[in-house]
Amino acid sequence: MPKEIDKESESTTDPEKPTNNESEAPKKQDQVGLEEASRELVDAKDKVLRIQAEIQNVRRRAQRDIENAHKFALDKFVSALIPVVDNLDRAIDTIDEVDEAQRAVADGLKLTLKSFLDVLMQFNVEQVDPSGVPFDAELHQAVSTVENSEVEPNTVIDVYQKGYVLNGRLVRPAMVTVAKV
Repeated sequence: MPKEIDKESESTTDPEKPTNNESEAPKKQDQVGLEEASRELVDAKDKVLRIQAEIQNVRRRAQRDIENAHKFALDKFVSALIPVVDNLDRAIDTIDEVDEAQRAVADGLKLTLKSFLDVLMQFNVEQVDPSGVPFDAELHQAVSTVENSEVEPNTVIDVYQKGYVLNGRLVRPAMVTVAKV
C-alpha cells in the first residue's frame, strides 16, 4: 500500500510550483503596479514643473516690485516739491519787470526755478506744459472749456497749473482750459 500512496501524491501537483493561473496573477499585479507608478511619476514631474514655474513667476514679480519701488520712491517727495515750483512760477509772473530792482529779483527767481527744474529732470521728473497742444485726458485735467475759433477744437488754450510726470507716471495733471469741440 505504500506504493499506492506514492502514486497518488505524484499525480497531484506540487504545492510549491504555481499553476498557470496563479503565475499570471502576480504578473498582472506587477503590470498594474508599474503603470500606476509611471502615472505617479508623470504627475510628480508635472507638479515639479508647475512649482518651478510658480517660483520663477514669484521671482519676476518681486523683481518688478523692487524696480517699481526704486523708480517711484520719489513720488511723495516730488509731490511735496511741486508747490514750491508753482510758487516760484507765480512769483516770477507777478514781478513788474519795468522796475530795475524787481527785474534783478525776477532774474534770480528765474535762475532758481531753472536750477530747480534741472534737478527734477535729473531724477526723471518732467514738467507737462501743454499750451497749444491737443487735450490729453491722461495728462491734463480740463477746468473749463471756452469757444475759440482761432484754434482747433479740443486744444489747450490756457494752463492754470503745469503737470508733472515721474518716470512716465503722472504725478499731477496739468490744469487747463480747452477749446470747445
